[in-house]
Amino acid sequence: MSFYIIKVLFTVFLIITITEIAKISGKLGGIITAMPLTTLLVICWLYYEKVPNSEISNYVKNTLYFILPTIPMFIIFPFLIERFGFIISISISIFSVAVFVIVTNFLIKLLNV
Repeated sequence: MSFYIIKVLFTVFLIITITEIAKISGKLGGIITAMPLTTLLVICWLYYEKVPNSEISNYVKNTLYFILPTIPMFIIFPFLIERFGFIISISISIFSVAVFVIVTNFLIKLLNV
């Protein structure tokens, strides 16, 4: 149980730190956020918990596949927020990610990846 508390506290610390950095410098916050910190953390936690390498590899491959459908959000959100405000922009962005995730999942199954 204490390991889960450590994971939660470390993750919370990371998110809060990046949020505070982004308030000071949007560019630096974006650079840090773009790094695969979350993925690296998950990989380390999985390794520490002795998850088989094949499962860790599968996790990383699926992460790669599902990064792609999130990219349109980063393209449309800045455009939308200037015109429609935060709530509408984030809603449309989340919806677009959901649609692209469904399409990606369909393609992965169709191509038997």
